Amino acid sequence: MQTIIALLRAVNVGGTGKLPMAELRAMAQATGFANVRTYIQSGNMVFSSADDLPAVRQALESRLADYAGKPVGVILRTGHQMREVLAQNPFTDAEPSKVSVLFLNAPPLGDTMVAMKGQADEQIALGQREIFIHYPSGMGRSKLQLPAMAEGTMRNINTVTKLARMAAE
Repeated sequence: MQTIIALLRAVNVGGTGKLPMAELRAMAQATGFANVRTYIQSGNMVFSSADDLPAVRQALESRLADYAGKPVGVILRTGHQMREVLAQNPFTDAEPSKVSVLFLNAPPLGDTMVAMKGQADEQIALGQREIFIHYPSGMGRSKLQLPAMAEGTMRNINTVTKLARMAAE
């Protein structure tokens, strides 16, 4: 069994068509995952599975598509991989609430830095399957656009830290 962190993409956790975290936990348990826990209302789940990551991803995406009536993207990291993401954070001196990680299922494209638009004071660094973004003026004021944002899902470094801790428990 390995500990896995699932990050759901474009999940509406409020309003119509929402996915309550209790429902997400129930889906994961019905799929056969163990020790299922969620963190805050934004599609973060930690659980254990003996299956490999591609099988886990396929099973979750299938269940979520049945529930939502449309595809729901799932990005997975093992507990070890999430700790590596934290260790690779190039913005450790920045205020944690102003650092986010854009999680991807594949390495960022080579033209990521060229293809971005709306950059003001944001700092960007590419990881293995992540893009680290420091928003000195705050994410809410940013106009930054990266093509990878349409494929990935973003979590601030505080959430990443909490998920890594949950996976280690």
